[in-house]
Parts: sequence; C-alpha cells; structure tokens
Amino acid sequence: MDALFIGQTYIDVTFVIGHVPTGDEKAVAGDYAVSFGGNAVSAAFCCAKLGVVPELLASLADDWLARMFLDMAAKYGITVHGRKVKQSSISFVMPNDGMRAIIRCRDDHYLHPVPPLDLRGCRALHLDGHQADAAIAYAKSCRESGILTSLDGGGLRANTRELLEFIDVAICSQRLCEQLELTPGELCELLKAKGCRIGGVTLGEGGLVWYDETGDTRYLPALMIPTPEVIDTNGAGDIFHGAYIYSYLSTPEAPWARHFRFARAASAHSVRFLGIEASLPSRADIEAVERCYQEAA
Repeated sequence: MDALFIGQTYIDVTFVIGHVPTGDEKAVAGDYAVSFGGNAVSAAFCCAKLGVVPELLASLADDWLARMFLDMAAKYGITVHGRKVKQSSISFVMPNDGMRAIIRCRDDHYLHPVPPLDLRGCRALHLDGHQADAAIAYAKSCRESGILTSLDGGGLRANTRELLEFIDVAICSQRLCEQLELTPGELCELLKAKGCRIGGVTLGEGGLVWYDETGDTRYLPALMIPTPEVIDTNGAGDIFHGAYIYSYLSTPEAPWARHFRFARAASAHSVRFLGIEASLPSRADIEAVERCYQEAA
C-alpha cells in the first residue's frame, strides 16, 4: 500500500432547503446529493481521485448502506479493511450561507479488535481520531517505521493529546482551538511541544496559520471564491487533508508550503459543488482554480 487512512464511515445525505419542517410538516428539498462521508474517509477518496489510491481502515456494517459504500470504494479502486459495527452511520447535511448544519447518526461500537495490516510499502498514515485504539496503534507503528503520520485535528477527542505525540503533520480546525480555549498561535505552540514537526490551524475564509520544520510561523491566505459560487462547504477540510497527503506522496521532496498551496486550491474547488463526491477535484480542476482565483487580501 502507498498510504493508509483510518476513520469512521458515513453515508452523507446533503440537501438544500429553505425551511426545516417541524411538527407534522412536510417539505421538498430544492436539491440533494448522496455520497460517502466521514473525515478520513473523504480524504482517502480525494487522494484516490488525484492519483494515489490509499487503503482504508473504516467502520463497516453488514447492511445495504455498507454495500453501497463498498460499491463507491470499488469505483475509486480503494481497498477497504472493514471493522465490524452493527449499523452503518449516516449524516444529514444542510448547507446554509457558507456554513453547514449536520445531524449525525453514528455507530462507533466496534465489534472486532484492531486488525493487523501489512504496512510494507506504506509511506503515509492519515487519521481523524476515530477508532481511537487503531489510531494510536498504527500511529506508534508508523512513527517507529519512519512512515509519515498525519492528523486531521477537527475536534477534541478522548485520545487527541496522546495521539499528537506520534504525529508528524497535525492540521487542526478552529473548533479545536475553541474547545481547548487556545488561540491558533497557542495551539501551534502546543503542537510543537507534542513533537509535531509540521502543524497548523485552518480558519476557513481566514486561511491557514501554520509552522514548518524550522518552527517559524507562516500564514497562507485563503483563495477568494465569490459568495454566489459557494454551494456546500461540508468536506472542504477533509479534501484539504486528502490533497496535501496526495501532494506529499507525489512529490515528497517538495516543501510543505507547496503541499498546502495545492491543498488550498483543492479545498477551494470543493465548496462550489453539492455533496462530497461531486466536490472531489481532479488535478486539472486544481490547476484551473489556481489560475482563476486570487488570494484574499
């Protein structure tokens, strides 16, 4: 395998609606999309579409939603190592004015232990903190083997602080800052103290605050996407992660500033489409975004 991604599988149902019905009301959505979902899962599909197909360790039930997910993975050539759960997880996503409201129905009670996978040839591990036991086990193993470890720090989980001790590249969200009551700069200092050699905080329209191997703090502005073009921001961060992993695997000698610029364009592309799958960029899409959109002032 080239890379291993570990996370929680979702089926996302994304719909556009002006009014959420209550009581005994009914409503018809103006548009909708059905796709795979989940942080590391979506990142894996992004990496695969760009040209490096990872393997995926993810929750998997024995039901029709799981079979639909396996069909989706097969389309992209992704090998799924399923970890048994009773029911598939579902997300209902409602984009609204550049934000998104989400209802998650999640089964993360794993019925089987962490499976032993053959990591020969693996060059990168990407985690989102789900499957806490698997995340810790594989992060330790990969760190010991010199395999790059990456974390989507989208929110505070029970294992976040321990997991960070085995992470090379930690890109976190503003939400994690809020949960820890830290500024982005203070969170970067925490990541440095944990031993993460590359770290940062995504700020949505505010860009990316990050530091490189020297410890120097840097700032990458967001690309300006006109408001009328912004359809669905859900998954933009996941696509950012999948794209920088792809960029690293494709050109490991390149500086991280280049990997993050590539990921920024991938993320900017994604917000212009409804649903995760429609949001996945090709390399040509990323080149087009870099040509057509300017950095925010």
